Amino acid sequence: MSEKRRGSSNSTRLVLDGAELRHLTSGAIWSEGPVWLAARGSLRWSDIPGNRILEYNLVSGVTSVYATDVEFANGRTLDHSGAVIQCSHGRRAIERDLNGRVTTLVDSWNGHRLNSPNDVIVANDGAIWFTDPPYGIVQAHEGRLGEREYGANFVFRFDPIGGVIEPVATDLEEPNGLAFSPGERVLYVSDTSVALRSDGTGNHHIRAYDVGPGFSLSNSRVFVVITPGVSDGLRVDRLGNIWTSSADAVQVFSPDGVLIDRIPVPEVVGNICFGGEHGTTLFIAATTSIYSIETSVTDATFARVKS
Repeated sequence: MSEKRRGSSNSTRLVLDGAELRHLTSGAIWSEGPVWLAARGSLRWSDIPGNRILEYNLVSGVTSVYATDVEFANGRTLDHSGAVIQCSHGRRAIERDLNGRVTTLVDSWNGHRLNSPNDVIVANDGAIWFTDPPYGIVQAHEGRLGEREYGANFVFRFDPIGGVIEPVATDLEEPNGLAFSPGERVLYVSDTSVALRSDGTGNHHIRAYDVGPGFSLSNSRVFVVITPGVSDGLRVDRLGNIWTSSADAVQVFSPDGVLIDRIPVPEVVGNICFGGEHGTTLFIAATTSIYSIETSVTDATFARVKS
C-alpha cells in the first residue's frame, strides 16, 4: 500500500518530489520507539500493549518478533558503540540491549524509583538523556501500576561512566519525546499532559531549552503547540528542522517554529526516526503500523550512528 502526499507544498523539498507514503507492516496494538539498525538492515520498534519488540527487515519485507515479555519497552536509541538503549515502563528503568543481552543502567534517583522512562537520546559525550512521565505506572496496558516515588515528572541526564543521574528539566508536566538540535545547542522536549485528561486540558506543545556549560538548561520556552494531537515523538534533521508526530500527520517545523511541511498519515502517529541505506528514509510508527517516506535529509546524529 502506498499513499500520495496531500496538503503540503513541499517548498523546502525536505520530502523528495514524487515520494509516496509506504505502508510497510501492521499487527501492533500501539507502535512506539522506532530505531534503525544498520547492521541488521532492520527497523526495531515497540508494541507497548503487546509487551513485545518487533523488527521489520527493509530488504526482505519480513516482520519478526525480536523479543516478548519485555516489560513494556518504549523509546530507544543507539549508544556510541551501536548498542540499543531503551526505556522500560515495567522495570521503570533505562536499559542497554547488546545482542539480546539486556542490562539495567539506571532505575532510581535520589533513593526513589523512576516513574516510567518514555523516550531517550544519547549525547555526543555519551550521556543518556531521557524523559520520565507517569504513563507506565497509571495505565495497566502500558506497564505496571505504581506510585510516583519522587513526586514529579522530570527530564534526566545519566552519565553511564560515572553512574551519576541528575534532573535537567523540571518545569514540564509530562515530558515525552526529546531531541537535540545539531551541535546540541538546543534541547527540544514535548509535553503531553493533555493525553491522560478527559476534559481536554493540559499541554500539547514542544518546549525548547538552551544548553549551556555543565549541561545546564536555560531560557525554557514553548517552541510550538501541536494540533491535532500531541508530539509523542520527535526528531531533528541535519538542517535543524524538527519532525514530530501528531494525530493525523508528521509535522515539520523550521528552527524558528514555522510549520514548513506536513506528511498526512492514515493512523495516529506515535513516533518517528530516520534510517535506511542512506539515512534519509523517515520511518513512522503509527498505531498498528509502520510507514515510510523518502526524504532529502538525515537525522542530526547520522554521522555518529550510521555505521
